[in-house]
Amino acid sequence: MQKNILIIGACGQIGTELTYSLREKHGSEIVVASDIREGDQPLMDSGPFELLDATDYDALEEVVAYYEIEEVYLMAAMLSATAERFPMRAWNLNMNSLFNVLNLAREKKVSKIFWPSSIAVFGPNTPKNDTPQNTIMEPSTVYGISKQSGERWCEYYHNKFDVDVRSIRYPGLISWKTMPGGGTTDYAVEIYHKALVEGTYTCFLNKDTSLPMMFMDDAIRATLELMESDPEDIKVRSAYNLSAMSFTPEEIAERIQKHIPDFTIDYEPDFRQAIADSWPSSINDEKAQTDWGWKADFDLEKTTVEMLTQLKR
Repeated sequence: MQKNILIIGACGQIGTELTYSLREKHGSEIVVASDIREGDQPLMDSGPFELLDATDYDALEEVVAYYEIEEVYLMAAMLSATAERFPMRAWNLNMNSLFNVLNLAREKKVSKIFWPSSIAVFGPNTPKNDTPQNTIMEPSTVYGISKQSGERWCEYYHNKFDVDVRSIRYPGLISWKTMPGGGTTDYAVEIYHKALVEGTYTCFLNKDTSLPMMFMDDAIRATLELMESDPEDIKVRSAYNLSAMSFTPEEIAERIQKHIPDFTIDYEPDFRQAIADSWPSSINDEKAQTDWGWKADFDLEKTTVEMLTQLKR
């Protein structure tokens, strides 16, 4: 018997692709997309959609009851760069939406939750290279503080109320289908668009800033694999480290130049540089590999070929 699924934040960078993937896998009618605003027409036409404020518990409860929802993917969040400009709005959205979903599960109104965490949970005192699953976590950004707090609440609700909540610490995500939404790793998407349209790009990070990244196809696959895993295999109820590749703006520019020789890049670091400096350079994801068989497919070269090929179309 199929379980009805609700995606909150379905019009965002990850939410859009997750919606399409879940509808392709399970059928359009049982996957309900929702967001505080409408998405593009193809998304709206692909299946049921509800306008929904994730911080409104009563409205959320009503949608869950109406569609007989079993699983919730809570993708709504204010990301790192935007959250620094609107800290209280970010805290309200990022935390209250999570409490609402956790409380629905505590009350047995939904049976399973996916909530995304981020490498932003780490901070300047975290080991930067090969960052382990369990380590010092002293985030210095609003977004990171909310995600670290969320991890602790997820684990608490699992241990205290047996809530089946699962999470991944996403690295920076790269996609040709959707534009990013105000994060510190957005340059790794913008650079491909600018390379093709203008032949040049001004990066808001220093050329040697190495950050963990992942192609969106891998991120979506990891999410689905985690949610489909046997509960007994999920040993981490805060959030799993997840890794695919790490690179600098200079390295991604060099890859692009292999395909577009005249492409040029310059660097004008802004406030996002301090955020990036507080994050790891590379991630150790052995726990995800061991517990539920995670393995990335896309490296930087494969990502670059896919991005340029698809964007040219």
